[in-house]
Amino acid sequence: MLERIHLVIIREVERQGSLTAAAAALFLTQSALSHTVKKIEQQLGTPIWDRDGRSLRLTQAGHYLLALANRLLPQFEHAEARMKQYADGERGTLRIGMECHPCYQWLLKVVSPYLARWPDVDVDVKQRFQFGGIGALFGYDIDVLVTPDPLMRPGLRFEPVFDYEQVLVVSERHALATARYVKPEQLMDETLITYPVETDRLDIYNQFLRPAGVVPRRHKTIETTDIMLQMVASDRGVAALPRWLADEYAERMPVVSVKLGKQGIAKQIFLGTREADASIDYLGAFVDLARGSDWQAARVR
Repeated sequence: MLERIHLVIIREVERQGSLTAAAAALFLTQSALSHTVKKIEQQLGTPIWDRDGRSLRLTQAGHYLLALANRLLPQFEHAEARMKQYADGERGTLRIGMECHPCYQWLLKVVSPYLARWPDVDVDVKQRFQFGGIGALFGYDIDVLVTPDPLMRPGLRFEPVFDYEQVLVVSERHALATARYVKPEQLMDETLITYPVETDRLDIYNQFLRPAGVVPRRHKTIETTDIMLQMVASDRGVAALPRWLADEYAERMPVVSVKLGKQGIAKQIFLGTREADASIDYLGAFVDLARGSDWQAARVR
């Protein structure tokens, strides 16, 4: 019979790379873990690992069980943590996953009033996922996914909470600074600065440059918005950002926003949640607050 501890061992051996390291992580002796590993394979009637000296490689059956462990164990751990919070008299922790860099600045404007209204709920923000944002939702690693590019899946719900426009940001001295809008071919000789994201997920490539068959002279990635716009302000390149974020920086830096194409690029921020969590009051309150106008009104004042 397959038991939870079997999945824990399979996951830990794969994480640690050896029985010795896995035994230490599980607070077991190596001999005890070796005995348990043999017992698992005997009970299941098939090898889980191929042995090559001291190294172990998962068999086809082992890979199947590892995938199962990566799906199920986070749900057990999440449920146990939630039960402990209830037992301790706490409401819980809202774990928010970020799938876009500029969304972090947007999130800060929502989290502040949320924490004030829900003092008995903690907030944790995660920006990197082992299995991607959708996998993190299904795996109970996060409770809310903030993304501009939702992937509709059964069991998940995505709600648009904020409309914005993607624009080109250039220095005040740039030749395009006074343009009504920029054409794709005008970026052929530019250094395009973006966040470190695959170009397949960048709107300026998917919705602006590639349809016109245009490639910028150079593509440079920078992780932080502040450094990115310092580079732009110093005429070291141009960047594509949400207009609301670019306008905030334009108040203190010599940069301006220019529309991408005559029609512009309209985008939305979505919040993804599990349909099974629809009854959790503090989660629904976060979605309602993000969709509401209170923080947006404060931002434009």
